[in-house]
Amino acid sequence: MTRTINIGAQGFEDIRTGGDFYVDKTGFVRDWWFARDQVTLICRPRRFGKTLNLDTVRCFLSTEYAGRGEELFGGLDVWDGGTEAQRKAMRMLQGTVPVVAMSFARVKGATFSETFDGLRRVIRGAVDTHGYLRKSPVLTDGDRAFLARVSDDMPVAVAADAINQLCSMLAAHWGTKPVVMLDEYDSPMERAWTAGYWDDASDFLRQFMNATFKTSPALGRGLITGVTRVSRESIFSDLNNLSVVTTSTPAYQTCFGFTQEEVDAALLEYGLSGKREDVRDWYDGFVFDGHAHIYNPWSVTQFLKSGGFFDAYWANTSGNGLVGDVVRCGDKRLKSDFETLLRGGEIQKVIDEQVVVSELRTRPNAVWALLLAAGYVTSPGPVPEFVAIEPRRLRLTNREVAHAFDRMAEGWFSEAEDDWDDFAQALFAGDAEAATDYLAEITLYCMSSFDGTNRSAESEPERFYHGLVLGMLASLRGRWSVESNRESGRGRYDVALVPTDGAAGIDPAVVIEFKVFDPRREKTLEDTVVRARAQIEERSYVSGLVSRGIAHGRIRTYGIAFRGKEVLVG
Repeated sequence: MTRTINIGAQGFEDIRTGGDFYVDKTGFVRDWWFARDQVTLICRPRRFGKTLNLDTVRCFLSTEYAGRGEELFGGLDVWDGGTEAQRKAMRMLQGTVPVVAMSFARVKGATFSETFDGLRRVIRGAVDTHGYLRKSPVLTDGDRAFLARVSDDMPVAVAADAINQLCSMLAAHWGTKPVVMLDEYDSPMERAWTAGYWDDASDFLRQFMNATFKTSPALGRGLITGVTRVSRESIFSDLNNLSVVTTSTPAYQTCFGFTQEEVDAALLEYGLSGKREDVRDWYDGFVFDGHAHIYNPWSVTQFLKSGGFFDAYWANTSGNGLVGDVVRCGDKRLKSDFETLLRGGEIQKVIDEQVVVSELRTRPNAVWALLLAAGYVTSPGPVPEFVAIEPRRLRLTNREVAHAFDRMAEGWFSEAEDDWDDFAQALFAGDAEAATDYLAEITLYCMSSFDGTNRSAESEPERFYHGLVLGMLASLRGRWSVESNRESGRGRYDVALVPTDGAAGIDPAVVIEFKVFDPRREKTLEDTVVRARAQIEERSYVSGLVSRGIAHGRIRTYGIAFRGKEVLVG
């Protein structure tokens, strides 16, 4: 009889007492405890078991679960695995440590005020969990006065110092320094960037993290999880006691996500072994410090629950607001790299895993660090000896991720779907006037909706239009190959639509060159279009298509000229 799959269950106690489907990751508790790092930050993609692992640590260590070790952990790795000395030590440790557990996963306000309200509620909730302290004989009047100030409307100074003060009280009450755990620490930071209140959020969180994990003499251990290491200018600037575990770090490689052996066992249990290779194609591909064949646990579990139905389960739920923002606003080289990836190819990039959010739009490689940490791209092969300076191979992680980016590109233009479909058809039909009308309407929509500050459109208009048109044509992929900045003739065309039906087919090809209106050269946008088309002719951009067997008669060439929000196709 198969075990019940409890989708979304993140409470270890409920899973164990209910006899639900569970892949044993309790060895993480032992490995982390014996590593003896004071504060550990573990970066893994969303929905990779971070929350459940932290709750497992809580259930194992917390004084709340004293005497329940055999009940909850009997038969599991942390209780019965390891050396004899380790088993003895872990059994003695169980239920003896006060634990402070918090999660910032749902703190995503539209403004900093809303986010700060959410942070205060999380901090107040963590303190209230230990409400018994108010009656503790070891607390001073000052301690009790401080606890009384911890509320949903407490000031910044109290909120920033609340967990620090709580640790001191717990250590005094229990005679043991507490463990503090913070799940999804970077969730409010991601929202702060996309919503425009980064400075306010980082200022508070820097104070909070420093007080909680750096300056607290009563802290026993700290355990933090997130997707990325938001670094340098941000909230970890004062934490020199931090042990950081990224996808390139040789620690806890198989503690998050499912291994091949674990997936095989699950498929066997649910009678789905015959779909093993398809499951690998869809949900495998994650690599942690060179350890390949790590599967997305959320998607595998959903697949098992469905009885064997394939879908982009993780991609449909994983937060991707920041990812979508930086990809959409990226330069044309980024768009070109994505075209390579979406065709199943690989690129090479130098990855600095310390993500500096303020640099995501100014340093192209910073984007790839974010995408690697978030799980959208993977780096096959061994980790280079010098991670921050040696280029790494990157490819899309798996079929599910490829579907995610296809849908993401379509979503950017969903409000103008009819228009961009008509735009493509106008290009194929040779109707430049209709293409101008459609593109002009989409331009007005996108400038107002995609980027409130219009940074790309104002400062680098060619980049804006290049990315806009690439995204508009993304849905054609399959019947056409959408290419960007490819060598052809005596230069590189900006965008080309190359039919996949080859030399014997009938679908048209399209070559596009973008030009910004230059008042020193031209009097009208029509003059700019002429200059763009002249470049196509002079540099023989169509010759590359002809060499692939596409007849001249099937090739349409266009110049697209623009001046601010004015656009002309010719």
